Amino acid sequence: MNPLSFEGLHTRPAQAWGSIRLVPLVRDEPVPGLRLDRRVYQDPSIVDIGDGTAYWSYNPHAFVATWTQASEPAAAYGTRLLAKDDAGTSPPSMPIKVRRRMARRVAKDRLRFLPLHLAVEGYLSLHFGGPEIAWEEWSQRALAHGLSPRSEEAYLGLYVRGLEDALGIFEIHPGQCGVMVYVADALASAFVVPHPDDYRALHATLVEDMYGEQMYQYGLLNLPAADLRARIDATQVRTLKDLRAQAERCQAEWAAFHDDIMAGQILDTDGTYQTVQHLGHFELGRFLPTFRLRQENHIGEAITDDQGRIAYLKSFRLSDAQTRRGHLLTQLAAHNWNIEDTAAALGTNAARLGLRIERAGFGFLLRQDVLDHYRAHARKGT
Repeated sequence: MNPLSFEGLHTRPAQAWGSIRLVPLVRDEPVPGLRLDRRVYQDPSIVDIGDGTAYWSYNPHAFVATWTQASEPAAAYGTRLLAKDDAGTSPPSMPIKVRRRMARRVAKDRLRFLPLHLAVEGYLSLHFGGPEIAWEEWSQRALAHGLSPRSEEAYLGLYVRGLEDALGIFEIHPGQCGVMVYVADALASAFVVPHPDDYRALHATLVEDMYGEQMYQYGLLNLPAADLRARIDATQVRTLKDLRAQAERCQAEWAAFHDDIMAGQILDTDGTYQTVQHLGHFELGRFLPTFRLRQENHIGEAITDDQGRIAYLKSFRLSDAQTRRGHLLTQLAAHNWNIEDTAAALGTNAARLGLRIERAGFGFLLRQDVLDHYRAHARKGT
């Protein structure tokens, strides 16, 4: 079950530019004891995730989380960019060839992690081992290597039309600690940090984040964001007090609208949450949805404090195809990778399910003769 919530974060009036809408998220006060910074990388890197498994990845930047004991007033200080020993005249870049983990300590009070890579790793590793029982339909490759290799596509924010311009011209709201990014009124992602200074330092990194195929396509279509201006009931306004009451009502309705979106679309309460690292009295984790078909599904990562407050969060909206793949793998695993049982649960037959597995890009998991048999059944219409 996903324990996250957006309690303590409030929305403010959005700004729209073409198809891009950014909704500011503000806090009543910063989350004490944690700060975020950015590190820039210039070269591709090998990410070693253990057990002899590694992959190439180009990492334009990483986040560095610095934390203190709860009693220390860290939020009152300015943004901490580098450790004291790192200060100097050298440029703000740090090319590193090999990293042992997605999230790695670089000091006893400092953790480096690659934004969204932790979340995407959780999605890519979903039932990565493949069938746990050697049913006759599965190929020897599936039984020996599972879903290796596994890949998914994402687009750099620079290629989402209008996003870079919007980030350059929009104002940062006083006290802003996060943002929700919409493309053609489709929620693309959410980004939350512990302190307003952190957000100002990291605001521009949104163009270096990953976005799903649907967001890229919506940007190309250049569909204008809808006019969501609040409407004041002039018949109820007689005095300045009445006008103030109407403005407060509009602000409350706007906030409630986006609070429901954040809670209902980004965070799937029935989804899974996995803690990856502990940072003093904070913890870094990632979340996966239940892969609801024909609905929005977001994966993401978060840092929470010991009171459950979100100090950091970044989400990624899965495409419809990615959602279908996640749903299919989850259903297969839930039925012990038995084709007949899974087909019955999905209201279909084994042949149709087999072809669905092939269309999802997992045809290599099935024996060739079994797949040919399923195709023959499909041609006969049975």
